[in-house]
Amino acid sequence: MGKMQREKGKRFEREVANLFKEEGFKATRSAQCMGKTGQAADVIGVPYLHIECKHVEQMKLYEWIAQAIRDTEAEGKGNLPCVIHKQNRKDILVSMRYEDFIKIFITYVREVSK
Repeated sequence: MGKMQREKGKRFEREVANLFKEEGFKATRSAQCMGKTGQAADVIGVPYLHIECKHVEQMKLYEWIAQAIRDTEAEGKGNLPCVIHKQNRKDILVSMRYEDFIKIFITYVREVSK
């Protein structure tokens, strides 16, 4: 991966962290941005989610989900793996396994129905 691609990825990670901050979360880029390795999510500080960020034109969604699942399991915190991704000039999307999505959705529906 070239330097321009890495910079594009870093900018997107910051953008995603800032979007969560706007919603009141203490989101930030992970320690990976300081050269530390491991299975840390790209964005941390969002409860219950392991967030991987991808800003590329060539979609490899199943590979990205597999990475998020693998890293989430290695962390052992019980977070739900998700990938926040986009292509140039397109909307930001969130992808996750159905089994994880339905956990969030059921909780939401129960809360809204009160």
